[in-house]
Amino acid sequence: MKKIILTGGGTAGHVTPNLALIPSLKEKGYEIQYIGSYQGIEKKLIENAGIPYHGISSGKLRRYFDLKNFSDPFRVLKGYGEALKILKQYKPDVVFSKGGFVAVPVVLAAKHYRIPTIIHESDMTPGLANKICIPSAKKVCCNFPETMKYLPKDKAVLTGSPIRRELLEGDRLSGLQYAGLTADRPVILVIGGSLGSVTVNNAVRKILPKLLSRYQVIHICGKGNLDESLTRTAGYVQYEYVDEPLKHLFAAADIVVSRAGANSICEILALRKPNVLIPLSAAASRGDQILNAKSFEKQGFSTVLEEENLTEDSLYQAISDTDRNRAQFIQAMEQSPLSNAVDTIVSLIETYSAN
Repeated sequence: MKKIILTGGGTAGHVTPNLALIPSLKEKGYEIQYIGSYQGIEKKLIENAGIPYHGISSGKLRRYFDLKNFSDPFRVLKGYGEALKILKQYKPDVVFSKGGFVAVPVVLAAKHYRIPTIIHESDMTPGLANKICIPSAKKVCCNFPETMKYLPKDKAVLTGSPIRRELLEGDRLSGLQYAGLTADRPVILVIGGSLGSVTVNNAVRKILPKLLSRYQVIHICGKGNLDESLTRTAGYVQYEYVDEPLKHLFAAADIVVSRAGANSICEILALRKPNVLIPLSAAASRGDQILNAKSFEKQGFSTVLEEENLTEDSLYQAISDTDRNRAQFIQAMEQSPLSNAVDTIVSLIETYSAN
């Protein structure tokens, strides 16, 4: 039986693409194990999927001053030693890394044993962890055409992001029933990100009366961000987090309002949902969401509203414009070549595990 190690962690975005690959890898006959951090978000997600999980020590490599900069290199070295031990015992044919700092010692350990590694970069420009890993990789998969210029020509492969198969199996009626909404008015699905977004949440709630005159609103607002005063508002339903029924809520949605995390927008693309993207500001991030959003805007997939320009009027206008032009957004998304990421990546894995 062919063996593969999956790795990646730190945020849900470093785990969900790995989860998306698992069904196809099992169908191809792979035995799968996972290496992540001791107690990261990836541990629970992977164990829930029934995949054997190995925790290793990990540390963040920062570009700025922090006292942890003195201790984290030792954590990385410890993780490298632990990864060496796991790979020596398991003897995988190939490693697939979704990134995050926990993946660095795994990829370096795979290089030590000459185990081929394929890595995936979600954002427009490679993050520090993947920059460290790229020299050790056979191939580097990416989501955006613009990313290719930042990668070695002989390694770069434009694949898009692997999307969980079940997300494509949603049912509109089930979504409407779950949310307690009707089929006679269009639905806006607002997703603030895995941690929620106070800025986006507040902007949506400020224009709620205006929105509800034309639309119904499903609002996934993040943990601790429910507004109890709006609980009984007709046509509006809010959740801190949605897991299994999310596929049905996506199916029920006519328009999606979202942050511009790479995995989230690739899911929106795969589902062909007209969307308004509100990227996290450069002041609060390294600016990758802004670049992601601009790429989708350039390709005709999205309306982009930058956070600095987010007002009640601009948000309502962006939603209205997206609704009015929904047919051309859907047509552009249908013509995208980036919707078969799982097949493309599994094919690459098969190529290198056979060598």
